[in-house]
Amino acid sequence: MKNISINCNECLQLGKFLEVGEVEKMASEDITKLAESLAKAQVGGGQLSFKGKSLKLNTAEDAKEVSKEIEEFDGLEALRLEGNTVGVEAAKVIAKALEKKAELKRCHWSDMFTGRLRSEIPFALTALGEALITAGSQLVELDLSDNAFGPDGVRGFEALLKSPACFTLQELKLNNCGMGIGGGKILAGGLKEWHRKSSAVGKPLSLKVFVAGRNRLENDGATALAEAFGLIGTLEEVHMPQNGINHPGITALAQAFAANPLLRVINLNDNTFTEKGAVAMAGTLKTLRQVEVINFGDCLVRSKGAITIAEAVKEGLPKLKELNLSFCEIKRDAALTIAEATEDKSELEKLDLNGNALGEEGCEQLQEILEGFNMADVLGSLSDDEGEDEEDEDDEGEDEEDEDDEGEDEEEEQQQLQERGQGEQESLPSKKILDSHDSTPVSPPPPPVDVATFLAFPSPEKLLRLGPKCSVLIAQQTDTSDTEKVVMALLKISSVFKDETTVKTAVHETTGDATDTSDTEKVVMALLKISSVFKDETTVKTAVHETTDALMRKAFISATFNSDAFITSLLIHMGLLKSEEKIKAVPSLYGPLMTLNHMVQQDYFPKSLAPVLLAFVTKPNRALDSCSFARRMLLQTLHQL
Repeated sequence: MKNISINCNECLQLGKFLEVGEVEKMASEDITKLAESLAKAQVGGGQLSFKGKSLKLNTAEDAKEVSKEIEEFDGLEALRLEGNTVGVEAAKVIAKALEKKAELKRCHWSDMFTGRLRSEIPFALTALGEALITAGSQLVELDLSDNAFGPDGVRGFEALLKSPACFTLQELKLNNCGMGIGGGKILAGGLKEWHRKSSAVGKPLSLKVFVAGRNRLENDGATALAEAFGLIGTLEEVHMPQNGINHPGITALAQAFAANPLLRVINLNDNTFTEKGAVAMAGTLKTLRQVEVINFGDCLVRSKGAITIAEAVKEGLPKLKELNLSFCEIKRDAALTIAEATEDKSELEKLDLNGNALGEEGCEQLQEILEGFNMADVLGSLSDDEGEDEEDEDDEGEDEEDEDDEGEDEEEEQQQLQERGQGEQESLPSKKILDSHDSTPVSPPPPPVDVATFLAFPSPEKLLRLGPKCSVLIAQQTDTSDTEKVVMALLKISSVFKDETTVKTAVHETTGDATDTSDTEKVVMALLKISSVFKDETTVKTAVHETTDALMRKAFISATFNSDAFITSLLIHMGLLKSEEKIKAVPSLYGPLMTLNHMVQQDYFPKSLAPVLLAFVTKPNRALDSCSFARRMLLQTLHQL
């Protein structure tokens, strides 16, 4: 039972039970009823909670009971509506009850529009916001996280933000709302107007906590918000992970953070700094004295960027408690520089450098440095270290070009591929390769491949040409806050998984003809080239597995990733589940089935999804029948789980 307050009569009744020892005699159903009764009237701290009740409030009639409890609740300071689904008509009824609740300070309204059309949500938010304005509430916290309302949803509460009801707001939480660039700009405009209006009446906005992770804000959205942050100047915590922000947006945020001297927590996990962004952020960090937590994990800071951040750590940040630079492609020397910079950080509790390229020797040196400072216990796990990268540090500079210019070469290559008809697949060994040992001009090296090019026209060759870090690159550049993007990336990766039976058949058939068997040398060369395909398939299989693991582990370990939505979308794209929208199924299920067979055996895969997969893979389906081997493999694995 939760900590709650109960009235005197309830205390006396409960006391009687305790005195006569009747608690032990109470039937379990009576205890449950009592707990539910007390939880319904949860008055501790002036809070009324409907959290996690899975209420489906579609109509005005559906919302009557909730509305009644709100009306009868004296001194309402916090209202929890998380984990329910509220339609427009129901929201209007709840709003009517809120019009008389001037004491309301905290609105915990995350995840309260499950299953609603995006077009409905703005109207519901508008009704609730107008009620708070009418009541004259003075909000301290507004949490609308995990409501996929998009840019239009921001307009739904824009008026509330600009009103006196929010002049006292200290915490604004909009995590995983799908705002996008447009929503970010609307929100930024609202924040600036909010600041102007509150300052005009002598109550300048004093926002302390801002949360907007997993919103696809990108550079433009982040830059717009940075302008607002620069005006506010009172921020203590900023959480903006997984927003696809590159160095221009990071630089804008760094400049804004410099105008917020009280910052304690900066969380920009899973964006893309590169050296330029890291240098800008390091410059700001040198000026901030209150920072306790820095989370730049999975931000592609790289070695040069890490060294500039190390300088900031060494020169300032006296209250630093946590520093996360994991999975940032940092090499050994730079990592050791970071460790050395922490020497006088007496309050440091955690240093995370996992997933970088230190190598075994580098990991040992890192531990030795911290042991010398008597700080060995602050170092996090290094179990995912990528091993020492022997490439020259100067190679990093080649990747530091502006992200804005990256698309030109990609478009050019894609156009060439389309013209050649090579966009969808790479051909199996043909008769032409059999005589390739004869004098032929040396072909120029293939053009470089990046993640965008691979995902646009996936093939085994492109996946391997991404290099040994293909798994890390694809995981980093896939927005795991967008379920659809994760599904599409997974299907593109698995599509290069060639049917081993087809490969073997092609090899066996090709071995028997098109070769001048009177020439022993030609026979040997042909046999070696054809049989090499088997080795290539093993390499591709390994690359597919590693890339799948990196992508899906990142997605599934996220607390806000919707695994049910993922499996539904995946089944639709595989043609195993019908959708109201016209979605073209993938042409072959072999790759997806074989990839799923690997996925379901991994520790990151939610076991609760196995029965769902089993049910759909078992059903009669022509596409599944054409991939009987892969289907049988997956079914055997699912039955064993």
